[in-house]
This record gives sequence, structure tokens and C-alpha cells, in this order.
Amino acid sequence: MIPATLRVTLIAVVICYFIVILYFLKKKALNLKYMLLWLVAGVVMGVLVAVPELLTRIIHIFGIQDNMNGLFIFAIGFVIMILLSLTSIASRQNQKIRTLTQELAILEKRVRDLEKKDTK
Repeated sequence: MIPATLRVTLIAVVICYFIVILYFLKKKALNLKYMLLWLVAGVVMGVLVAVPELLTRIIHIFGIQDNMNGLFIFAIGFVIMILLSLTSIASRQNQKIRTLTQELAILEKRVRDLEKKDTK
């Protein structure tokens, strides 16, 4: 069981987390489709703070003996999911940049060729 003062503190931290996320969304510092990942993380944190017994039940379903070990395993798994998602986003952006660079080079060559034709 989580002490009341710790629970109140954690709820305040989760609320601050949502305020920061919504601030980034308002300032358009993050795209909406990428923001969903962080909102899901906040919802999971909020649920686990509000209902800590849920984490204990989930940990025991997986057969993990110690609550802290289970918490660390889930936290590491969640961080890995976020890293994979961000890596996927970076890879897609890299491919788009490569394609745009190639298209720009083709267009520049066409412009040079047309300029050469005009000067002749």
C-alpha cells in the first residue's frame, strides 16, 4: 500500500506531467500523432498511481515474486517500447529526407539543363 502523502505527491507529479505535455502540444513543439505515445504513458502512470493494487495483481499474474522487480521490468519494457517507437519515427523521417534530397537534385539538374539550352 502506498502512503497517502506519497500518493498525493505522485498524483501531483502526474498532473504536472500532463500540463507539460499539453503545453508542448499547444506550442506545437510535438506533433499530435507523436503526442499520443506520451499521453498513453501519462494515462498508465495515472492509473497505477490511483490504483496501485492493479500493478501488484499484474505482477503476480506474470509470476514475479517481488513488486519492485516487477515495477522495474515493466518500466524497462515501457522505455524500450518508447525507444522503438521513436526509432521508427526517426527512420521514416530519414527516408523522407533522402527522397526529398534526391528529388531536389533531379530538379536542380533539370534547371541547369534548361538554362544551358536557353543560353545556346
